[in-house]
Amino acid sequence: MNIVNSMKLSFISKSANESFARAAVAAFLLPLDPTVAEIADVKTAVSEAVTNAIVHGYPDTFGTVYIDMKLTDTGKAIIKIRDKGVGIPDIEKAMEPLYTTSSDERAGLGFAVMQSFTDSVKVRSTVGKGTTVTLEKNIIRAATHGQK
Repeated sequence: MNIVNSMKLSFISKSANESFARAAVAAFLLPLDPTVAEIADVKTAVSEAVTNAIVHGYPDTFGTVYIDMKLTDTGKAIIKIRDKGVGIPDIEKAMEPLYTTSSDERAGLGFAVMQSFTDSVKVRSTVGKGTTVTLEKNIIRAATHGQK
């Protein structure tokens, strides 16, 4: 598997930038010739990861959200969403459906949604230093679906 393209993006942790992140990642994915469903899956997973970085990574302040995306010659998209925020003390607990540290009306389904729309979700975090969520999605070429 070889990297055929990559990009880096960073933006302030404002909720208005979540839609920008979704659109940028979707546009960068296009050379892999994804189906509409595959684009929607990636956009949904990225939206959840970026929202987590904004809401949980920087709960009382603004910071920077970083996206590092790579496309491979095998049709895999590897997307890292990173913050330098508060970090997650217990990743296993945080990944449980319905678990949330937020006091507002959040459902605690962010990681479950990411897992259901991608092929792989990996989370690394250090308290006080931030969190990195790595999403992987294998894109099945549209030609394989008989589309084009």
